[in-house]
Amino acid sequence: MRPESLVFSCEHATNRIPAPYRRLFRGAREELRSHRGWDRGALRVAAALAKHFRAPLFAGEASRLLIDLNRSLHHPRVFSERTRGLPAIERMRLVDRHYAPYRAAVEASLRNALADGGRVVHVSVHSFTPIWKGSPRTAEIGLLYDPRRPFERRIAATWKSAMLDIAPQLRVRRNYPYRGTSDGFSVALRQTVRSPRYGCIELEINQALLRNASAARLQQWLGKSLHRALEALR
Repeated sequence: MRPESLVFSCEHATNRIPAPYRRLFRGAREELRSHRGWDRGALRVAAALAKHFRAPLFAGEASRLLIDLNRSLHHPRVFSERTRGLPAIERMRLVDRHYAPYRAAVEASLRNALADGGRVVHVSVHSFTPIWKGSPRTAEIGLLYDPRRPFERRIAATWKSAMLDIAPQLRVRRNYPYRGTSDGFSVALRQTVRSPRYGCIELEINQALLRNASAARLQQWLGKSLHRALEALR
């Protein structure tokens, strides 16, 4: 599979707040540093994978607490409690400056890649907290996809198999810790791109793996296993 057949994105790449909106986040330092503010470690992995495959990478430039690039505009949490109360014109300004351009750029890249006539795999990189509501998460890696889409089923299955072969100590689960069909950017793209040659996998990484020396090794495992999975799909 050609390198241009891969596109990487990282919607929750940073916890940065642009200067015009910092007044809304006074006293929110810890909140911004938490998982509510960003997906810790996700951008580092996304950048490593994009470099490995010489593929395009799109990364959000503001915290999800400003506006969540991975939510539909009708979703009740697309704006956080810190921005939900802004006047409608200010919320639309956030959409016009941060949300719409990002989504349009990713979609344009996918359409351009599809125009070459091949298949396109879009990997959206996220991370999740090791503990949720007091209970430990039971996987290191999650692969989210739509089971109704044959191409995505094959990508997820082959990638999981390759990953377990390369790093059998990892617990890899499909559609965990979230469902691949829940509201998100990938769901919207499936509806707008509408091609059986397009497949999106949301790569979810347990943040426990990204806090220690295993992070670099994890990036190697992910790159090798994705390469092997793509080879198997040919």
